[in-house]
Parts: sequence; C-alpha cells; structure tokens
Amino acid sequence: MKRLWFPLAVALLLMLGLGLLAPDWTRFLMTQAIAKGLVVLGVVLLMHAGLVSFGQGLFYAASAYLVGFAMQLWGVTDGILLTIAGTLLSMILAAMLGLLIARYREIFFAMLTLAFTMALWGVLQKSTGVTGGDDGMGILQPTFLGYTPSPTQMSMVLYLYTLAWAAIMLFLVFRYLDSPLGYVVRAVRDNEVRVEYLGMSVHHTIYVTYVLAAGLSGIGGALVAFNVGHITPELAYWATSGSFVSVALLGGSGHVLAPFLGSLVFELLRSEAASRWPEAWQLTMGFLMLAVILFMPNGLWTIVDAAWERVRR
Repeated sequence: MKRLWFPLAVALLLMLGLGLLAPDWTRFLMTQAIAKGLVVLGVVLLMHAGLVSFGQGLFYAASAYLVGFAMQLWGVTDGILLTIAGTLLSMILAAMLGLLIARYREIFFAMLTLAFTMALWGVLQKSTGVTGGDDGMGILQPTFLGYTPSPTQMSMVLYLYTLAWAAIMLFLVFRYLDSPLGYVVRAVRDNEVRVEYLGMSVHHTIYVTYVLAAGLSGIGGALVAFNVGHITPELAYWATSGSFVSVALLGGSGHVLAPFLGSLVFELLRSEAASRWPEAWQLTMGFLMLAVILFMPNGLWTIVDAAWERVRR
C-alpha cells in the first residue's frame, strides 16, 4: 500500500476549499459523492479479497431506513447518534448473513449478496403502511450534539460532517489494509490454498472484511439520508448496488482515495448528462464506463498515479 498521509492531506484540503467556494447545488452533489464513496470503499475492500458484492445496497438501505424510523417514530434527530446506530445495524446484519455468505466465492458470492438485498427491497416495497412503499419516507433535519443548523447553514454542515466521516474511514481502512490481516486479505485473492497451508483462516478473513464493508455502507446510507432528506426502496434495488460496483471500476482500487475520485466524477457527470440529455443520460454514462474499462483498466486513479510520478521526477 502506498503512503496515505500526503495524498489524503492534499485531497482533504482540496475538498474543503471546493466545499467552501461551491454553490449549494454543487456542494450537495459533492456531499452525495463523498457519502456514496464510502459505500464504494467497502466494495473495493471486498475486491482486495477477490470478491465482488452486488449486495451493498442492503446495508446502505437498512441504515437509511433506521434513520427514517428513528426520526419519524422515536423523535431521535442527533445526526452523530443516528450515523453510529445505522453503522452498527449494518454490521450486525452482515455478521449474521456473513456466516453463510463468507463460505462462497466468485459468482455464488455475488448472487447471494444480490439475493439478500433484493429480499430487503421487496420488504420495503410491500410494507406500505410502515415504510411508505414507493413513496418512501421523509427525513427530518438532523441536529449535532444539540446544535441545530439553520437552513442556510445545513448544506455546509452536512458537507463538513460527511467529509469528517470520510477522513476517519480512509485512515481506518488504510490501517486495516496495511495490517497483517490486510495482507492476508490480498493473499486470499491471490491463492486461498496457500493461505490455508500457512495456518490462516480464509473464512475468518473474508467474514471480517465483509462486516467492515457493510459498516462503510451503513455510514454512507445514513449520510445520504441526511443529505437528500428522503428515502425510498430504490436504495436497496439491484441497480443501486450495481452502480457502486461500476463506480469502483471507474475509480480503481489502487489507492483508498480512488473510490472517492470515481464517485465524485460519476456524480458530477451524471448530473451534467441528466440535465443535457434527460432521455439518454444512462447511455452517456455507459459509454464513459466502456471508455474507462478499455483505455484505463485500472481506473481513473491511474491518471493521478502518472501525474504523481511526473512530479516526483
């Protein structure tokens, strides 16, 4: 793993400056991109183990709906408490499902994760009296340790709050991948049999990684709920989980910052394409993904890598 400190500091300062200067609508997109980038970071974490998950939408939606229920039914509005609660719920769900899912690999792993997230989508869709069905649920304005931002402050507060969570998770994921268990994760991707011969548990490694990836999805789900102010069953739909995998491929997996680069580019281009070609923006994004896969198979982060190498010379 490459050293984190310098690129992380540069990225945070750049995002902080852009957030301060950007208009509200751009800041909204940036907040959305960073929050979804956390989910994509979980997808990339699993990719380090050689696994592709099409089920991160399950934890993403579960966390968001916990926020909705807590606000609407129990009157809890503290954003920090709700984010932590959503993360814990996601990790608990993953701890239970992982007992089964961690036993499978390749297409079987991908399809099992997809099946579980579609099961949740079905429950959310049909439970109209509880979840609102297709109409979804409204999310109240969050507070932060007793502080209630004004409507004009909320955009900036949510952006800084989301950026803070991203910085913390980037550090923790980097430390995880740079730890002995992190090296085992990559060894599992390369050769499971050798890992077992060395006396390490492949099942335990994948199980832990799966739970951690779910936690990242839970954080992203709560943050997106705060930012959008509304949640629907679409959060658990297969297309949502598929988009996280697409963004992971777009950004690449060469650095922990790559998922956020991919997410930011994806959200900004999707917004621009939807405004210019509302009937064909999906086609535009499809061509973008195809171009990246053909010409930059390791993702957009290869551009950053190449630029950094030139600077070092």
